[in-house]
Amino acid sequence: MKTVKVAKTAGFCFGVKRAVDKVHEYVDAGKKVYTLGPIIHNEKVIEELSARGVVVLEDVEAAERLPETIDKDGCGSVIVIRSHGIDRATDERLHVAAEKSGGRIEIADATCPFVKKIHRIVSEAAEEGKTLIICGDPAHPEVRGIVGWAGNAEHFVVSEAEELENLSLNADKMLCMVAQTTFNLEKFAKFVAILTKKGYNVKASVVNTICNATQERQTETRKLAAESDAMIIVGGGNSSNTRKLFEISSGFCKHSFLVQDASDLSRSDFEGYDRIGITAGASTPHNIIEEVQNTMEDFEQLLEESIKSIHNGEVVEGTVIDVKEDQIVLNIGYKADGIIVRSEYTKDPELKLSEAVKVGDTLKVKVLKVNDGDGQVSLSYRKANSGFVESEALKEACENKTIVTGKVTDVVKGGLSITVDNARVFIPASLVSDVFEKDLSKYKNTDIQFYVTEYSPKERRIIGDRKQLVAAEKKAKLEAALEGIRPGDVFEGTVKNVTDFGAFVDIGDIDGLLHVSEMSWTRAVSPKKLFKVGDVVKVYVKDIKGTKIALSKKFDEDNPWVIAESQFAVGDIVKGKVARMAPFGAFVEIAPGIDALLHVSQILRTRVEKPDDVLKIGQEIEAKIVEFKPESKKISLSMKVLLPKEDKNEAAAEEESAAEEVKEEVNEAVAETTEAATEAVEEAADTTSEQ
Repeated sequence: MKTVKVAKTAGFCFGVKRAVDKVHEYVDAGKKVYTLGPIIHNEKVIEELSARGVVVLEDVEAAERLPETIDKDGCGSVIVIRSHGIDRATDERLHVAAEKSGGRIEIADATCPFVKKIHRIVSEAAEEGKTLIICGDPAHPEVRGIVGWAGNAEHFVVSEAEELENLSLNADKMLCMVAQTTFNLEKFAKFVAILTKKGYNVKASVVNTICNATQERQTETRKLAAESDAMIIVGGGNSSNTRKLFEISSGFCKHSFLVQDASDLSRSDFEGYDRIGITAGASTPHNIIEEVQNTMEDFEQLLEESIKSIHNGEVVEGTVIDVKEDQIVLNIGYKADGIIVRSEYTKDPELKLSEAVKVGDTLKVKVLKVNDGDGQVSLSYRKANSGFVESEALKEACENKTIVTGKVTDVVKGGLSITVDNARVFIPASLVSDVFEKDLSKYKNTDIQFYVTEYSPKERRIIGDRKQLVAAEKKAKLEAALEGIRPGDVFEGTVKNVTDFGAFVDIGDIDGLLHVSEMSWTRAVSPKKLFKVGDVVKVYVKDIKGTKIALSKKFDEDNPWVIAESQFAVGDIVKGKVARMAPFGAFVEIAPGIDALLHVSQILRTRVEKPDDVLKIGQEIEAKIVEFKPESKKISLSMKVLLPKEDKNEAAAEEESAAEEVKEEVNEAVAETTEAATEAVEEAADTTSEQ
């Protein structure tokens, strides 16, 4: 008997449930609801909320545009901040947008209280001049939000022990180390040990901000995985805490499977495992967990039937244990008794079953249905004794392990019935393909190839196996496809799936990942806005790692920087729109795909603290190019050199000084920002493609 055990802590945590419930409450109240980013890392939940009219705002700029677009006479609008939280600047911009709406927009903060606590700790530590170490995934929205509360304080985001080991820290400065709420507890303990080794007082420097629910879920996962033959971790592939549970489970149970919902389960993956454990990430609704549990319990019955080799259509022997007026009951050595109704024993309406059969008699019968609806096995005496057709060709195929071709003459719940040389071959459902197929009707009246794995006239059965062929064919196609692909090859591919981090493209017997960062030379947008399933796209192979293909649409001939040198030069007066802000300046789009840096010191002749004190996103400005490095894709601008100056010599001197200041102070900041962004994108691409 197989057991399926579900972890008590599986599913929504307090913070996520609170955020999702808040969204539903506003929808039920008749509000028009927007969320800043997906409210939860679970596509099923997002689809359900979308069906209720909830709109996901991709960024704060989209929120700032709302006051201009929402209906003044419509129902109230609410922007919900998700449980991951946001940075200080985004929070301020949201509330400014709400004020501009004249009361038509409400800001609802659903940030998890545990995350809020981290914001407070980081903000206070920054004010005290401490160096901050934030343990977590730099690409995760929770971590990006935490970093936004560090202000100008020195801070580092580390996700691996090696990164912390290699940090060069100022021994004279106090430290403050916090962690993403879903960070791996064991890894955090290693980080504390590293700081201890470096000579820091960890009691004064470290705050364990991993939430209790995360710790309990990780601890229970560790224990359940150690007790199980196979583990199922339910959750979205882009959920950080779900991936951490999978990592923990894999360390204790090598047969661990990460699934989004029950449709990802394959019965064949769990054959031979008696103890199945199920846990789920904090972003997984309980109804999805229940579906997975129910599916596994359904598999349990099918697996037991498969282990006992009792399938619809096969012939077995049984002992008569009861004879009634219209049926015979047999013990067939199965967990349920077998039933032969009168019509399946004889066509003679006058025959008395009690005279034809006695208790203790042994009968050879054919299985019609493993479960007849009442938990019993439906049998036929007539069909089992109508004659077994032997086949020398099938016998030789079984002995020599050669491939056989036959026509599927019948599809039953337990598998396929194939006729070859007038002999009947049965292929159990679990051996039809390398993945579990619930509906086998597509095979009816088709010719298929298979191996004969059992030829037994004594047992009156011939068993086939198509699964081996399907798996071998897929492997051969994959190897052949990889053999013919090289970095730089160009393909016309078909989009098979679109996710938040990219699109999977079929380039011929193999899929490649077109990451969001490789979709265009211009600033990255949501993949779902650019592509849909079935689209034909032109891509080239950027990299090959094992069986993983990285694709790109960023062709050199489309690179805006290739022709930038002929368009721009130092001294040119250009116009552009403010695309995004940074603490040290604003990035201005002066041509499609070309952003130039306007340093905060080059905006006005008077001192400017922050660029957004003077500028706003989308504002059109005029500036002068004071530095141009096409080889490193860097253009620096100055607005203040265009402002009137009484002393022309002084103005010229200031212009030259501005260029030097941009070179010395700005480039370093841009380089650091670019490097950090690149590392975050690469890490996110590697992590998601592995899933």
